[in-house]
Amino acid sequence: MSPDDMNTEKTTTAAASTRRPAPRRLGQRWLLGLGPLALIAILLGLFTLLSGPGLGKLGAGVPPKEAAVVENVRLTPGQIELTVRNEGPDPVSIAQVNVSDYYAAFTQTRETMAPLESSTITVSYHWVDGDPYEIALVTSNGGKILAAIDAASPSPERGTSFFGLMALLGVYVGVIPVAMGMLWMPFVRRSPPVWVQLLLGVTVGLLVFLAFDATLEGMEIVADNSSFGGPLLVLLGAFVAYLLLEGTDAWMRRRQGAGIAGQRGAGASGIPARPAAGVSQALPPRRLALLIAIGIGLHNLGEGLAIGSAYAVGSLALGATLIVGFAIHNTTEGLAIVTPLAKQPPGLGRLALLGLIAGSPAIAGALIGATVYQPSISAFLLGVGAGAVAQVAVKILPLLRGTKSGDKEGGDKAGRTLTPVTSAGIILGMLVMFATGLLVQT
Repeated sequence: MSPDDMNTEKTTTAAASTRRPAPRRLGQRWLLGLGPLALIAILLGLFTLLSGPGLGKLGAGVPPKEAAVVENVRLTPGQIELTVRNEGPDPVSIAQVNVSDYYAAFTQTRETMAPLESSTITVSYHWVDGDPYEIALVTSNGGKILAAIDAASPSPERGTSFFGLMALLGVYVGVIPVAMGMLWMPFVRRSPPVWVQLLLGVTVGLLVFLAFDATLEGMEIVADNSSFGGPLLVLLGAFVAYLLLEGTDAWMRRRQGAGIAGQRGAGASGIPARPAAGVSQALPPRRLALLIAIGIGLHNLGEGLAIGSAYAVGSLALGATLIVGFAIHNTTEGLAIVTPLAKQPPGLGRLALLGLIAGSPAIAGALIGATVYQPSISAFLLGVGAGAVAQVAVKILPLLRGTKSGDKEGGDKAGRTLTPVTSAGIILGMLVMFATGLLVQT
């Protein structure tokens, strides 16, 4: 073996040894990481077994803090069914039920609710259709949990026809409007660059409005319910969705970059080229359209959830006017999907897939909301939708940059995101969503 071969072998062996940590060092590192966790678990166990040494007198003489909230009300002939959840630190027991100054007989699935536990209370009461009622649940310590029924009406029975109606409702407010909006594809393809810039601005405005709308709606749902964090759940859902989509996009970029480097070579240094610092690289149009469809789909999931739950408790009156309002409001979402595809139009199959990704979650949301409604879940999912559409709006911003100076189609300087055209588009998008949203007030 020549000296050069020996040096190469030594270098390779040394590099391999630096890349692969020794098993002993790896075990020591894991022990160092798990050691504090084991110590914390031991201390918590001792603290629990000893019942908190020195803390026994802290709660002496302090009355229990009872905090509970009514999450759902269902009306059936001769009965009022309430779902109550304990959102406080102390157990809660319901001793009496008062319906409009009348103490009614009742049964409950749980005599005492521990923190975060729920109980279903069935009250025997012959309510009258259309009349308002005030309900007070009296606890064993004399506290009151209040609920109001503005106008009594029977809750729909959950059978095959009910779930079929919920699926049809999801199609009406999700799938069909998005598909109608995607019919603007030929118009977008034949539009000059300045019009495409305007439509991209409209898309950003639509998504920004959806993000704020979903956030406010989620916070309203849990404004009086802090069982699992209240409004913080909306923000948590938004950040989770934003980070997940950002991470997925970064992974897809890295994978695509590795594939290109493997096909063309990485150059003399062996390192693929990266965009300059501070420069945001625009996504490929088809991937951006997919992200928009996913973001809108997550938003429609939360919207369907809210619609289904509202109908299940009798607070949503379905009618042709309301369905038409939803259709007009959500049609613009289809435009948002096809606008990035102005220069790279896909086939009909891909367009249909994008439409289903964006619209069909409304069906699942309506079914879930009508079956297992829980305010905290609804708020979290609305937050997820808000974070998703916000992330997509950020990804569209690089496409809003003005064309090169001197172009006949546009005179804006290259690199500017907020030009007169794109700014007008963003404002127009938000105004359109606001105006059409007035048609679906429930």
